Amino acid sequence: MFLFAEAAAAEEHHSPLIVEFINHYLGEPLHHFEVTYTKPIWDKFLGLFGSNAEAVFGKYTPENAIPWYTIMFLIACILTLVAIWIFKGKLSEDDPHEGQLTLEAGYLALRDLVVNVIGEHGFKYFPVVATFAVLILISNLMGLFPLFMAPTASTSVTFALGIASFVYYNYIGIKENGLKNHLAHFAGPKLPWYMFLITVLIFGIELVSNSIRPLTLGVRLFANMFADEKISETIANMYPPFTQFLVPVVLLPLALFVAFVQAFVFTLLSVIYISEVSHAPHDDKHGGVHSSETGEALATAHV
Repeated sequence: MFLFAEAAAAEEHHSPLIVEFINHYLGEPLHHFEVTYTKPIWDKFLGLFGSNAEAVFGKYTPENAIPWYTIMFLIACILTLVAIWIFKGKLSEDDPHEGQLTLEAGYLALRDLVVNVIGEHGFKYFPVVATFAVLILISNLMGLFPLFMAPTASTSVTFALGIASFVYYNYIGIKENGLKNHLAHFAGPKLPWYMFLITVLIFGIELVSNSIRPLTLGVRLFANMFADEKISETIANMYPPFTQFLVPVVLLPLALFVAFVQAFVFTLLSVIYISEVSHAPHDDKHGGVHSSETGEALATAHV
C-alpha cells in the first residue's frame, strides 16, 4: 500500500528546485543513455512477468533522468561529512566548544550501544554503525528544510540501506565463523538426531526470517518517514494560509522526534543483527550459536 502511495505522491508533487536544476543540465544525456542501454534490458527482464520498464518505473523523460531521491541522498552524504566537520571544528581537550561536546555525546551514545549489544570486541564495527546512524539521521532531517526532501521517504533509498545492512552483517558472520558455521547457526541449538525434522524446520524459518530483513528494515523506515510527511502536509493544507504557517511550527518537535527515533531503530536493529553473528574470541563458535557452558542457542531478534 505504501509503495503505491509513494508512486502517487511522486506524480502529485513537483520535484525540488535543485533536482530540476540538475536534470536541466544533465538530464538529456542521461536520458539518452537510459533509453538506449538500460531501458531495453529492463523491458526484456520485466517482459518475463508481463510488464515493462515504464509500467514499473514511470515514463522516461529528461526531467526525471536523475530521480529526486538519488540527488537528495547524494546531498545527504555531503551534508553528513560537512556536519561532522563543522561539529568537530578545532578539537580542544581543555576548552571544548559546543559542537565538539555534541559530537562526543553522540560518539559515546553509539559506542555504548555497540559495546552493550555486541560486546567489547564489537567496537571494531563502530565506524559502519556510526555511518548508518548519522547518514540516516541527516536524511530524515532534510525533509524539515525548504528546497529539500527526505530521501528516506523513498523505498529506493530505504531498501538500499536495508540491503547494505543485510550484506554487512552476513559478511561479518561468514568472515568470523566461516560459511558453514554461519549457515549452521540458522538451525538453532544442536538437537538429538531423532529431532532432525525439527532442526530442518527451524533452519527454514530462520532462513526466511533473515532473508526478509532488508524488506522489513526498508519498509519500516520508509513507512514512518513517508507517513510523517503526508500527515504534516495534510494538516497544514486544511485551512490555508493559517495552517501553513502555524501547523509546521507546532508539528516540528514531533517531526524531530520521528527523525531521531527512526534513525535509532534502524541502527539498533543493525547492531542486533551483528551481535547474532559476531562473538568474542573466547566464545565457543561451534555452529556459531551455542553457549560454551550450556549449549543453548544464543538469542536472536526476529523482525
